[in-house]
Formats: sequence, structure tokens, C-alpha cells
Amino acid sequence: MAFKYFPHTAGDIAHMLNTIGAQSLDDLYSDIPDELQLHRDYDLPRAMSEHELREFFGALSKENRHFDACFMGCGVYDHYTPAVVNEITRRSEFLTSYTPYQAEISQGTLQYIFEYQTMMSRLTGMEVSNASMYDGTTATAEAMMMTVASARKRNRVLVSSTVAEGVRSVLRTYAHYHGITLDEIAEDDGVTSRTDLEAKLQAGDVAGVIVAQPNRYGIVEDYTGWSEQIHAAKAMMVMHCVASTLGVLRTPGEWGADVAVGDGQSLGIPMGYGGPYVGFMCTTRQHIRKLPGRIVGATTDALGQRSFVLTLQAREQHIRREKATSNICSNQSLMALFVTVYLALMGDKGLREVCERGYAGAHHIAKRLVASERYRLVYPTRPFLNEFVVECLDGEAALEQRCKAVMEHSILPGVRQGNRLTIAVTEKQSRDDIDSLLRLLTA
Repeated sequence: MAFKYFPHTAGDIAHMLNTIGAQSLDDLYSDIPDELQLHRDYDLPRAMSEHELREFFGALSKENRHFDACFMGCGVYDHYTPAVVNEITRRSEFLTSYTPYQAEISQGTLQYIFEYQTMMSRLTGMEVSNASMYDGTTATAEAMMMTVASARKRNRVLVSSTVAEGVRSVLRTYAHYHGITLDEIAEDDGVTSRTDLEAKLQAGDVAGVIVAQPNRYGIVEDYTGWSEQIHAAKAMMVMHCVASTLGVLRTPGEWGADVAVGDGQSLGIPMGYGGPYVGFMCTTRQHIRKLPGRIVGATTDALGQRSFVLTLQAREQHIRREKATSNICSNQSLMALFVTVYLALMGDKGLREVCERGYAGAHHIAKRLVASERYRLVYPTRPFLNEFVVECLDGEAALEQRCKAVMEHSILPGVRQGNRLTIAVTEKQSRDDIDSLLRLLTA
């Protein structure tokens, strides 16, 4: 056998093809248009030794551009990762994300998932949490489907226009393939329009309402009375959150939300070229059986010792998949451990300090940019925590040139859209980084 890690012999392959009525492996791709198929050999390099392979990838990594400071946000934030987090998650007993089906040999994994659930429930002010999800965006999509599954003959969901565009895009995809009608609530001066919400609720066919906190502009919205109004219309309220901000902001539970979702990336997970991240999903006891994924619970064994088990999981996820609310089974449990270690290390005080430093830095930058008379706050009357949007009064071309100058000094200035710039500040940016950013943006 040429490759021992390819277990199928020619006879095995012929037998499988005969079983499904195919003549060759090429038949398996017959539904793919010919113009999309590759009709040549793969452009693969020759086999390399371990030393050659390390040199090859080392040379590739040198082509990456290194930045000393990052002021980009819009859903992914450059927070510090304490060294102890990586040390614990790299231990061999933890370095797997596979589901712990056998409780008797998975107590360590089950325990940290239980602790993750406890911490996320406390952070969001909700009663229960599942055992994590793939990322915050798909967790929001799962929450959308959860509202429809909990409603009676209602399949319309409202999402605020102030929810991040990436999240809304994925919601539209999920809604299309699940027969859900997804409508957007208009925004008014950077926040969700309550007038438009009330008008759309009047139809009486709404299963859920999805809002953001903070929203796509970094604004902290006021949702006083929203849950009462949504519940009066017999709909559920879903709040998409930036996890780290819950260290100082009112929790979804305090706002009266039924479901809290978001990404745990801001809890010390590196930006990492877009992943891996971890989605959280928390709800009330009333909706626990509609919660996708799994829940780990604590119990006692035959000897009276505390132990942990998989308490709730929908059997439809395994044996009746076509009837399942969700087919989420395994998740990135390793990243749930990452969040758990981070939160245990930081505690309430540490998480609050992270938020306070981000707040101080962001407000200092915003004040200085406005004082330069070259920028204005797009939403000057709206409160923000550590992220805000400014507009360059000198025009799009001027902002583009200044952002290029910032990047030439190994600093990522923020997320630019036309003549607007969204800037996010965390605890990682030093005073020198902030001063350099201000000097170059106002030059």
C-alpha cells in the first residue's frame, strides 16, 4: 500500500462504487459543472524532510507583515491573552475538542464545560448556558431558529439594522433555507428605531426580535421597556453581545432578554486570522429544552462524590436529524476551556479593569480627534464604551492617505469605510501607541 494512512484498497473502492451504482470516482463529481473542475495535476511541491519543511514555512511566515498595535474592532478585538491560559489549554488532557460521551473517563472535560456554563450564565445574567457553539454569528442564527421553534405558527423574525452586517448576512442565509421571514428594523441616529419596532410588532406574526449591545457602531443602546413590549406581542427578545463588555454593562438578563448570544473572542482569544473562536448561548429555564447543543450538569455518583454528566441534549441531533431544531453536536470545546481559564484568572475586578482601560483610551482618542477639527463623531450624542465612529471632514482620499501613513508605522488604525473610521481600544494599546495614532491621523 503506497500510503498506509489511506485505508481503502482498490478492491474496497470498487466494492463501494458498485454499491452506489457508480463506475468511477469521477462519477461522484458529475454534478459539478465541467468549467469548475481542475483538469490538471495539483501544483504540489516535492516531498520534504522535517528540517526542509520547517525552513519552508519559516520563509513563508516572514512574508507576513507585523503590526505593533491594532485599533481595529467591529466584532473582533485585540485583547491580551495571559500566559497561563495557553499553558493550561496546551496540556495533553485538554488538547482535544471531541465530545465527552463517556462520563467515567471525561470528568475533567465535563467539569470545565460545567464551569464555562456557570461563568457565562453569570456574565450574561441568564439562568442557563449551553456547552458553547462554533462562533457568535452562527449562535445568533441558532437563536433565530430557536425563537421560531418556540413560537406557535409564527416564522417571522425582526433584526435590528444596528446588528453587525456580517451577522445579518448569515441570518439571511439561515432564514432562507429554514423558511423564516427575516425583516430588518430601521435605525434612527445610530440606534434601533423603537417606532419601527412597534409598527412591525403590530402585525402579530413575530416570533423573535434580535438586537445588539453594544451595536455595530460601538453605541450602548437603551432597551428600557423593550422586553415588556416584545413579550406583550408574544415574541422572544434575543440580545447579541460583545462578551467582554458585560463586565461593566447591564446584562441581557437585566434587560429582560430571553436569549443572550455572542462571540467569546473578546475574552482573551487571539484575533488569529479569524479563528478559531467560540460562540456563547444562554437563556432562561423556560426555554431550556429549545436550546441547541448540550448542557453539562453536576450530580453525585454511587459513592456520593460530586461528578459531571451530559444532562440535556436533543436525541434528534443524532437519530432523527430531519426533525431537529438544530444539528449542532460537537463544538469547539477547547475554546470554551480558553474562555473558562481567562474568566477564572481575570475575575470581576480584572474584567472591569479591561473595560475601563478601553473606555479611557477610546474617549481620549475621540476627544482629541474632534478637537483637531479634522474629524467629527458620527453619533455625538450616543454613549459608547471602547469603540466609536468618526468621519473625516477632509474627505475620503485624505483619510485613506492618513490610514496608509499609520500602517507604515506598524499600526492598524481601525476599520475604514469611505470617509468614516471605526476605532476600537482595548487594554493592549499603550499611551505611545495612542499618541502615534493621533499624530498620524491629524497630520
